[in-house]
Amino acid sequence: MANAPILEMRGITKRFPGVVALSEVSMTVRRGEVHAICGENGAGKSTLMKVLSGVYPYGTYDGDIVFEGEEVRFSDIKQSENAGIAIIHQELALIPELSITENLFLGNEPGRFGVINWVGAQKRARELLHLVGLDEDPDTKIKTLGVGKQQLVEIAKALHKDVKLLILDEPTAALNEAESQHLLDLIGGFRDSGMTSIMISHKLNEIERIADSITIIRDGKTVETLDVAAGGVDEDRIIRGMVGRSLESRFPERTPNIGETFFEVRGWTVQHPVDPDRLVCKDENFFVRRGEIVGFAGLMGAGRTELAMSVFGRSYGTYLSGEIVKDGEEIKLANVHDAIHHGLGYVSEDRKTLGLNLLDSIKRATVSARLDKISRGGVVNGLKEYEVAEEYRKLLRTKANSVEESVGKLSGGNQQKVVLAKWMFSDPDILILDEPTRGIDVGAKFEIYNIINQLAAQGKGIVLISSELPELLGMSDRIYTIFEGQITNVLSAEEANPESLMVSMTSTRKTGPAE
Repeated sequence: MANAPILEMRGITKRFPGVVALSEVSMTVRRGEVHAICGENGAGKSTLMKVLSGVYPYGTYDGDIVFEGEEVRFSDIKQSENAGIAIIHQELALIPELSITENLFLGNEPGRFGVINWVGAQKRARELLHLVGLDEDPDTKIKTLGVGKQQLVEIAKALHKDVKLLILDEPTAALNEAESQHLLDLIGGFRDSGMTSIMISHKLNEIERIADSITIIRDGKTVETLDVAAGGVDEDRIIRGMVGRSLESRFPERTPNIGETFFEVRGWTVQHPVDPDRLVCKDENFFVRRGEIVGFAGLMGAGRTELAMSVFGRSYGTYLSGEIVKDGEEIKLANVHDAIHHGLGYVSEDRKTLGLNLLDSIKRATVSARLDKISRGGVVNGLKEYEVAEEYRKLLRTKANSVEESVGKLSGGNQQKVVLAKWMFSDPDILILDEPTRGIDVGAKFEIYNIINQLAAQGKGIVLISSELPELLGMSDRIYTIFEGQITNVLSAEEANPESLMVSMTSTRKTGPAE
């Protein structure tokens, strides 16, 4: 029966020391539907899915799980996979040093008598990559791929299994609009073939477009389940359920106070770190004025992150030529220390690998970029460290019991807030924000947008890299477009719209920065 439940979760309660993460959460998922789960960061969405998939085994939570009409008690993730449940976590589980093929079949390599059939594995890998629209050589090492492409590898890996229920935790967070649409079409195709999917996402426009049902969780409790087919479900309705109130506007009001140009990158050319014949930055030029928010738009692989990282202390690729001018004088940024010393900050797109040490406390992570500000004679002032971290925890509304808590225990969105706090504490003149709201709920996004506006109002220059065109259009004073390592255009806020940006994001025509 098409509308019969494939999954029922009844009265799920999950406790951690000092915290009730889930309290009597219940939900029903119908067979062959796309069921969305929405909620603010820290609401318990990912925790609920970890309970379902056996990451948190039976006995560590209260309540019942019924899958395909039978109560299940998974002791580990292997048992849930054997039952036909596959989960793609928000934080990717790939081994950087291994190839795509090796990651796809890790622990399940095809072969006989202990000999792996690599020819067959590569053939199947190409089929899976084609299915998710990823045009990469299966021998490519994961570490050379961007976060977005790694996400597609994860999805391909899940598709290799005999899946009855596919759980996707923020599957499009790292993808641009075109790639997100491809993935949504893929999920729709799964639904047409009878597969059931559960999707956690903060991108409400995607949820509205793809979901058949939406369960909203707030503060670890089930608020309601919405039937999309019944009508009356739009983004505003979902937001009301998530935050308990309406948001009048997605972007805060701002009156720009833009000053003189004080930061310029000229003729910036950088070589790929692995392939010496490939340039990731090709004679790029851009500038930033005081109090200005400058957006960077481009498709995945266009070179936005490569440009940002290479400017930030040559953190990516091999520098070939170009200069950086700040306050009228050329500055040499040979490493990250130099970049910080000269007033640059960089919130990276990959918070797990580049933004945080997950073993650090919130307290230590917050001050880690500028320990000198709270030290004397090489000794850290513990009281100041605590006071600074607590100040930023309150300012950014980071959900944590204490700043002594490990950042590894925080939700993805709250980890992002700690990364933002770290660079705010460094007090940069130029703050590069690479996908700063990835994995952040709509309420927290508004808070971060307010912080960005406040920093700009202080006269700081903001470089905003985002895969979400509405975010760029809603926040930026000017927007540069990048295609294949080249800056192709720059548009004022008045000139920019989705159509004009997309034209420049898919064109090799190169224009110099406009005044």
